Amino acid sequence: MTGDWKKSALSSGANDSGEVVFISHQSPVTSHCLTVDLGLIGYAEAYALQKRVVAARKAGAIEDVLLLCEHPHVITQGRNGKREHLLAGENVLRQKGVDFHETSRGGDITYHGPGQIVGYPILNLAAIRRDVVWYVRMLEEVMIRATGNYGVIATREPGKTGIWVAHGKEATQSSRREQSVQNGETALEKLGAIGVHISRWVTSHGFAYNVSTDLRFFDLIVPCGIADRKATSLEKLLSRRVDSQEVAARLIAHFAEIFGREIQAATLADLLEILLKAELSASAAAPVAQPILVVQEQIAT
Repeated sequence: MTGDWKKSALSSGANDSGEVVFISHQSPVTSHCLTVDLGLIGYAEAYALQKRVVAARKAGAIEDVLLLCEHPHVITQGRNGKREHLLAGENVLRQKGVDFHETSRGGDITYHGPGQIVGYPILNLAAIRRDVVWYVRMLEEVMIRATGNYGVIATREPGKTGIWVAHGKEATQSSRREQSVQNGETALEKLGAIGVHISRWVTSHGFAYNVSTDLRFFDLIVPCGIADRKATSLEKLLSRRVDSQEVAARLIAHFAEIFGREIQAATLADLLEILLKAELSASAAAPVAQPILVVQEQIAT
């Protein structure tokens, strides 16, 4: 998941019909984004790392960061999630080796596991565009364009986040896909999911894109709280093996293009060194609170 891309910045908006319209600018990229491949990492460990990066980004001690990873089997529930959408009990989850975590992201319940690329962009939207809906649409656009690189047509669906595709060959045939969906012959399946958290315009959490995911694990939940829709994967759609590293590279390239970032590949060790320096600097600069102020704060609360 390495490489450098220098792209023109893009902006976008939605017209009255909801179609996203992109406008290309000729100005050069002015902001960098560190991209770190975490490999297979536990959800709790990745979440703790996200929180450290978010704190450093809020303090201006680090540039934008895109973390890419895969997780061992885990089910996560967002702030708006409903526990009844978890269809398996603790014993079943334990037998299957699936963890469960409640999270601060938006959205309902979802599954992460091997073969799924998870992206955690930690961006300062105040320097890009202060628009949450736009941000979500652009994450969808990243996945839509990467999917298109494989000849698969992915789209948005009104009222639902993420990206959606038709079954089998219909996924690569635009006219047939549109006809079958309109006639109610085909229910679209979810290829990529999104759940984000934004604090002081700094983003966390992000997107999940199914490359070679074992889709049977989605049977443990009602994915994203949508009972009549199933998940799919790129390998299932193409009926062949797909290199996750290649998909990740395409996602990174489209991310750089859409958000106008100049990508700089970094290792986890590089990132941890930057974070440690930022945290030590913040600790050294922190004022020592006077006891009377602490008492006053306690009384005020």
